[in-house]
Amino acid sequence: MRHSRFHGRVESGGRACNWPGCEEAGEFRAPGVRLPGFDGPGDYRWFCLDHVREFNSGYDYFDGMSAEEIFRAQSPLHGWEAQSRAFRPDAGVDGTPRWADFADPLEAISGRAKAHMRQRQSEMKPENARFNPEERRALGVLGLDGDIDSKTLRLRYTRLLRQYHPDHNGGDHSRAARLQGVVEAYQLLRKSAALEG
Repeated sequence: MRHSRFHGRVESGGRACNWPGCEEAGEFRAPGVRLPGFDGPGDYRWFCLDHVREFNSGYDYFDGMSAEEIFRAQSPLHGWEAQSRAFRPDAGVDGTPRWADFADPLEAISGRAKAHMRQRQSEMKPENARFNPEERRALGVLGLDGDIDSKTLRLRYTRLLRQYHPDHNGGDHSRAARLQGVVEAYQLLRKSAALEG
């Protein structure tokens, strides 16, 4: 990219200036048409240096706004009126601590981390502890908990195979991805050291 002494210059890539009758490259972005009800930048217009200067000299951001809208837009708090989800009074309903319950932000972060660790430990029930994380995911695919033996695994696999295989459900291939997941989970678990002995 070519360096320029003009701030805001963008290589045109063949884009022409949007000023009527101008053949220069459009390398400077200017505000375009804002859509009603859209609080974003809208479309941009691209001008050459001379025409972006002319456009900027006559541009009025507040054009079309009422006095009250202008006052709000000039407020240093403009855009900060709404509370983010973490700071709303109903935050924390999903079991995580609310930020408002803590005086120190570091305590809030620690509280959220502890809640996460408690959730992870509850997922690591003693019966699942003998399986590694990949094997626990495979157990979930088969709908089994960790308290199984090879016979239980084989029976569950056979039942799911009959349920999802097209030969057993009238040729319905819509469950092929689910069938593939069941087969892969079974192949992984049948070789598991946790089921040996």
